Amino acid sequence: MNIKSPEAFRTISEVSKDLSLPQHVLRFWETKFVQIKPIKRGGGRRYYRPEDIELLKGIKYLLYNDGYTIRGVQKVIKENGAKKIITKPIENNNFTLDPVEHKNTNKNEDKSQSIIAESKRKKLMNVLNDLVELKKKLNQGD
Repeated sequence: MNIKSPEAFRTISEVSKDLSLPQHVLRFWETKFVQIKPIKRGGGRRYYRPEDIELLKGIKYLLYNDGYTIRGVQKVIKENGAKKIITKPIENNNFTLDPVEHKNTNKNEDKSQSIIAESKRKKLMNVLNDLVELKKKLNQGD
């Protein structure tokens, strides 16, 4: 198999395989994120530049790891620029952290992962407890 250099353009099938995303998702994202601009050659064949691939990785991380919606990612790009999400995944957490957690991330990235997880876990547990209490109140009305 021929190994391409990091600067080489990639086809949609190569990008799809590298990012573990179906090709139709990549095509859909092109319609939602104007910053994704693969070069189209004869027959409409797409060639992704390395910066397109990095942007796709950033978008994928925000959507699948941080739980953003497409509209949320569009807002992040509008407010911070596409270059800001073409960073390491840990740096993308800066968009979703509480200010206290953000300070901890700057001090110690490894420690921040457990802080983030614990913080999210506590929030989810509070929501779950609220839902259980609401269910009890609804069941008392029966």
